[in-house]
Amino acid sequence: MKHELIEQREQNDACIDSAESRKKKVKCQLTFKNEDQELNRVAEFMESVCDELQLDMHVAMKLQLAMEEMVTNVIFYAYPEGTTADITLTAESDGQELTFVLSDNGKPFDPTAKEDADLDVNPMDREQGGMGILIVKNIMNEVSYQRLGEENRLTMKKKI
Repeated sequence: MKHELIEQREQNDACIDSAESRKKKVKCQLTFKNEDQELNRVAEFMESVCDELQLDMHVAMKLQLAMEEMVTNVIFYAYPEGTTADITLTAESDGQELTFVLSDNGKPFDPTAKEDADLDVNPMDREQGGMGILIVKNIMNEVSYQRLGEENRLTMKKKI
């Protein structure tokens, strides 16, 4: 897996680690297109980050789910059909907390402003949407959104 991470570092904008302990500091970045086949690259990126940080498999699977939910939303809904654009996912750990920043230049959308899905309502009767961000809010310790100029920036933090 170390070899794969090195290859991924070469393919991506940056990935730097600064210690060999369990509480290492890591910064990685992946830039990908808004195409559904790119979800495989995102999954590989997440696996590399979690492996590099030696995270528990249970935690790694939850983080993978959270990123898949948010990246899928950007790929399918941020841009008009037929538009190809870059999306950036950055992962940075200070040894205590792992921070993911998902950035795109699609239409403005704050997923944190959406009311949480009502889990007491039958799923067939519930308004569509909202489950993904609810899942992410339950997995992460902190989720925030910013619109900076033309950029959507979703920041998700998890204590490790």
